[in-house]
Amino acid sequence: MQPRLKRGKVKYMKDEKKRQSQDTNREGGAGTVPNTRVKDSGAKLIFDNHILCVQFLRGYTDLDILKNVQPEDIEDISERFLWMWQENRDSDSVKKIRLKDGPGIETIYLITLIEHQSKVDYDMSFRILRYIVQILTDYAQEMEKKQPGITKTKGFRYPPVIPVVFYDGPENWTAEMNFSDRVFMNDVLGEYIPDFHYIVVPLSRYSDQELVEKGDELSLIMLVDKLRNSADLRNLKEIPEEYFENISRNSPESVLKLIGKIISVLLLKLNVPKEEVAGFTDQIERREFAMLFENFEAYDVQETRRISRSEGKAEGKAEGKAEDILDLLEDLGKVPDALRDSIMAEQDLDKLRKWLKVAARAKSVEQFQSEI
Repeated sequence: MQPRLKRGKVKYMKDEKKRQSQDTNREGGAGTVPNTRVKDSGAKLIFDNHILCVQFLRGYTDLDILKNVQPEDIEDISERFLWMWQENRDSDSVKKIRLKDGPGIETIYLITLIEHQSKVDYDMSFRILRYIVQILTDYAQEMEKKQPGITKTKGFRYPPVIPVVFYDGPENWTAEMNFSDRVFMNDVLGEYIPDFHYIVVPLSRYSDQELVEKGDELSLIMLVDKLRNSADLRNLKEIPEEYFENISRNSPESVLKLIGKIISVLLLKLNVPKEEVAGFTDQIERREFAMLFENFEAYDVQETRRISRSEGKAEGKAEGKAEDILDLLEDLGKVPDALRDSIMAEQDLDKLRKWLKVAARAKSVEQFQSEI
């Protein structure tokens, strides 16, 4: 971790406790994640924290102009645009970034839009175009309040907006990254069509080794985010101990707590039992990363034993799947008795596996019922 970023951390942490207290009150208590979309909750927690957001901008966007950004240079203005996010996507962020030491410019403001995606969205370029227009409209209104008529003057300039898509899906991002490619006759009328690119940061592009080499808190979150099933937890045992020791030694307590919360969200997505997740996150907060490995190993053994026991007879398998489905649904709300009985009575393993996937992505019990 670079020395300058450490100094930025110290300055930023002066206000972090106050921010965390406000966040806790707004979210409904410590450890509570209000967003029902699990992956979006993790992304929101990352980008709401300016230390982690800086690590993302500096380490993953490949923009030289952002290489020296510090946590105290970021102002979150996302609340101004909550109304425009599709499907209440409160994981998306708009940051106003103060850039220092620019060529010939003492201070400028750069607005960065960070959009989180777990699936390829082929209409992303148009969505971003709408976001950019709204962001610049908000900027113009702000400037007009300060100096009426300023936007009509010859010298007025809008700030640049850099759209960034953080994509943690398993497949390649195949959507067009330039809006003009989404428009008919762009080869003939290209000069009349809005022409811009957005940046895609695909998590799958980074190997475990590349993430470990970054050596910061965000890289640990990225490593866990790359896991696709609970069995992949054993991959973390191959990471050098020095990597975890460095994070444990240098991370502020508040950031460690946040890492624990984010990782708990990601592990729940993998259907790791809640009691196991609580043990993982508690040890992260206590900086006991060595003990964390023991928990991973214990979970692997526990999972192996559970599978071994359930393989004894088909009825046991079906019952285990049914119970897993009900565990997920109970997190979404009250499960009607008729639905509960129907799930527990089902013996078709293929159907139960399908229901389990539906339950994992459902936002409500009603949605689960409608999809099965």
